[in-house]
Amino acid sequence: MEVPAKPPKRRFLAFDIETAKVLPEGVSDILAHRPLGITCATAIANDLAEPRLWFGRDEHRRTSAQMTAQDAARMVSDLAALTAQGYTLVTWNGLGFDLDVLSEESHQTKECALLAVNHVDMLFHVLCSLGHLLSLQKAAEGMRLPGKKAGVSGALAPEMWAAGRHQEVLDYCVQDVRLTLRLAEACEGQRQLAWVTQKGSLRRMPLSRGWLSVREACALPVPDTSWMSDPPPRERFLRWVRDAGVA
Repeated sequence: MEVPAKPPKRRFLAFDIETAKVLPEGVSDILAHRPLGITCATAIANDLAEPRLWFGRDEHRRTSAQMTAQDAARMVSDLAALTAQGYTLVTWNGLGFDLDVLSEESHQTKECALLAVNHVDMLFHVLCSLGHLLSLQKAAEGMRLPGKKAGVSGALAPEMWAAGRHQEVLDYCVQDVRLTLRLAEACEGQRQLAWVTQKGSLRRMPLSRGWLSVREACALPVPDTSWMSDPPPRERFLRWVRDAGVA
């Protein structure tokens, strides 16, 4: 009997941004404080020699406090060009945050919405499959991958950038994106996502078809969330792309 050919390995391009606005401690809804600005962003693929880095420069070629709309628009064009070359853009919450913020900062809402629905947002796939969210750190622990960089966080990064600690923030962003890429590839290779729960137990989610794009994940049946007091709705993540007339 003929054995079905194994599907070719996808060329994942992991992507992440860091925002510019310094917020008070304990803020839970960062998007409520927009516009947030973007200080820098990174994209990494295993077949690219170096990470792609984006950040702004002023008229004296000094690193700027945040990227201009023109800087952000060029980044959108770069991402579109890379996906056109066959890369699959992959994020952890890119639909609900990174590409949403980028759409506002670049004024390229339609272009960012198209990137969003066609890319793999692993967190959105989890939400559509399980009905709840989980952290990148817990997913890394479940897949036995090294976690996020100690001593830096997304909440601290804007303050560090404002203080001129640009290289530390860039290094943090690169490390975060490397973790995203490793997670995407490890899960796709094993055809499952494993994560550590708040109680310390190990749970698994099958990925028989690999990671789904946002558009594909939207077609999954809505899971039973009757056990949850306040389940996060898909629409909260999709609203901005629907407003753009894409999804």
